[in-house]
Amino acid sequence: MLKYSNFKREIFIILSLLYFSFSFAQKTDSNIAIALPITDKVTLDGKLNESIWKQKNSISNFIQREPDFEKPATERTKVAISYYSSTLYIAVWCYQHPSTKIIAKSLQRDFNFEGEDNFKIVINPFNDKRTGYEFIVNPYGARADLLITSSDNTSSDWNGVWDAVATITNEGWFVEIQIPFNTLKFKNNKEQIWGINFERNIASKNETDRWQGWSRDLSLENFTSAGTLIGLENISYTNRFELKPYLLGGWNLENDKISYNSLGKIGADLNYNITPTLKLNLTVNTDFAQVESDVLQINLTRFNLYYPEKREFFLEGAGNFDFYIGNRNNVFYSRNIGIENFQSVNVLGGARLFGKIRKSNIGFLSLQTAATDNIPTVNNSVFRYKYDVGKQSYIGGIITSKLENNHRNLVLGIDGNYTTSSFLKDKNLAIGALISLSANNGNIANNSLAYRLFIDYPNDLIDNYIGISSVQDNFSPELGFLSRTNFESFSWGLRFTPRWFNKLGIRKMVFKPWQYTIYRTQTTQELESYFNESRPFGFILKSGDTFEFNIQQSFDRIDKPFNLSDNISIGTGKYYMHAYEFQISSFQGRKFFTEILYNKGTFYNGYIKKITILFGLNINKHFNLTQQYENNLIEIDIAKDNIQQFISTLNYALNTKFNITLLSQYNSEEDQLLTNFRIHWIPKIGSDFYFVWNNGYAPTKQAEFLRPTINNGAAKFIWRFTF
Repeated sequence: MLKYSNFKREIFIILSLLYFSFSFAQKTDSNIAIALPITDKVTLDGKLNESIWKQKNSISNFIQREPDFEKPATERTKVAISYYSSTLYIAVWCYQHPSTKIIAKSLQRDFNFEGEDNFKIVINPFNDKRTGYEFIVNPYGARADLLITSSDNTSSDWNGVWDAVATITNEGWFVEIQIPFNTLKFKNNKEQIWGINFERNIASKNETDRWQGWSRDLSLENFTSAGTLIGLENISYTNRFELKPYLLGGWNLENDKISYNSLGKIGADLNYNITPTLKLNLTVNTDFAQVESDVLQINLTRFNLYYPEKREFFLEGAGNFDFYIGNRNNVFYSRNIGIENFQSVNVLGGARLFGKIRKSNIGFLSLQTAATDNIPTVNNSVFRYKYDVGKQSYIGGIITSKLENNHRNLVLGIDGNYTTSSFLKDKNLAIGALISLSANNGNIANNSLAYRLFIDYPNDLIDNYIGISSVQDNFSPELGFLSRTNFESFSWGLRFTPRWFNKLGIRKMVFKPWQYTIYRTQTTQELESYFNESRPFGFILKSGDTFEFNIQQSFDRIDKPFNLSDNISIGTGKYYMHAYEFQISSFQGRKFFTEILYNKGTFYNGYIKKITILFGLNINKHFNLTQQYENNLIEIDIAKDNIQQFISTLNYALNTKFNITLLSQYNSEEDQLLTNFRIHWIPKIGSDFYFVWNNGYAPTKQAEFLRPTINNGAAKFIWRFTF
């Protein structure tokens, strides 16, 4: 019986090879990767000396994407894939000539992979050419990962459960990767066919090599150009349940009195894999004490600033809930959950369901927040649905609901997107449209719509985007984010990047004839503002250094005065502004790198001069330091102000499982000096210990060094069980 089963498996693999090789002849001659079942034990040590890695299923046909397009890779790379019924293993051999320097700077989780040697793996388990996962490792075994929601949209804040160990020898560097199938969602089939692709980046040569899809018009995350993984059989979630209880303790020092808040607080998240394609999250007494601090932003406008979501509960499957209406506005913004009347409130618990059933993509979330003395308990819910159409397109809709006492806010929306990577044979094209409506307590007011229509041609030589959007005066998504309202806008951006002057060390020129957005007030149809940036000259060198010169024109109609800072107020009127800008950046793969921005021009009825300087220093693989300084010198009428910001980040990584981060920042606009000290220890993959200490002074002008106005901290231990 065993021999017959093996015979059927071999026939399946042979037929699959014939079919896919014939169907995808426009890629390389071999675009099939075969996963072999493991019969012996594999030790995750990066040595690659197990018998399974000596089988003849490896692939090595890597082609350059940069700098020498379509030429063979200058260094040999080999990949092999194997599996247990519960775990995927990937072995990578990155051979490198001794004369070529291996550049590796980081050990910490979610390292900045752009400036060092790395190897990337993208996996599309549904083989639908749409969504998937990206896993990145460097020569030290440092890990980073992305959740791919589309070919041009990823989430770097997602942290999957997986592990990697790397070794460096005089032959190059080698890595062994372990990905539990519980980390992925895939079809419930006996025989799996997945999309997969690999990319190696050699920092010292600024070289990018890919296994498949090396077209400069296609990102690695574009699965239409990926290869195919076959050979996976009878894989499943051996453990359908994942339980992550936590224990929390915290303190707060205020007016020389210390209080121990949340001491002994417990809670838990329970994840249930209903099917391999559908996941249910349940959370009780949810806490986000371990979340990284936001980096403060300088706001020289009259509009709201956007801060990204960092809470782990909301990150996995975040793309299932996205409903973007343009100009930074979104119908659903998860950071609104847990904030009421600008106050933080506890999350009692809730549920989240997301995943895929055939061609239906589903996202459902419902969370209940706790009541306080002056804030009632609130239910926050959202349902998002997308149905796959064709190879890369979809139609869908969204419903959000915020319910408290006698008030309910409801938002409905429908959208559709046509996307192809074969326009004019091999170019990218996207066309999208959406419309949304809000209602309060069942009543729909006039001017309660938002809509968007766009066409995008994002390719290497030419990138051309045209879009219109509107958020009407009474559109009110209480679970969403609006940077501005009561507008209609038209946007058009054109970028041209020819690969000229290569013999002079230039990789490509960067020209931007225009990139503008025009706003008019929706209720009056009057011109409200516009902004245009033209780039008559810019380039990217083969060394990785960049330069650009920009010219900017803008207009703003101010109907109500607003305070730009404590010293400067902008009065009503119509303001035409002009500026020029230089930007220079050096390659981040060096021990020391820098970025410099200089901008000077008119600003309302005055002048502004802006300087931003960033530098990074790789001391060794354990220590990395970045410093950023921004200075805005503003002079309007007789008033002057100097708005400054300083951000310092020091990372120390003992190894790939223990990391310390110190974030210090000063913002003169907010008059705050803040430090965030954070320890993250991973005792085992999936379990975490965090220690966080926040210290700060606000306002700084009246601060006493020994008596900070902000002094609090917390310790949180999370342990992962699967069953």
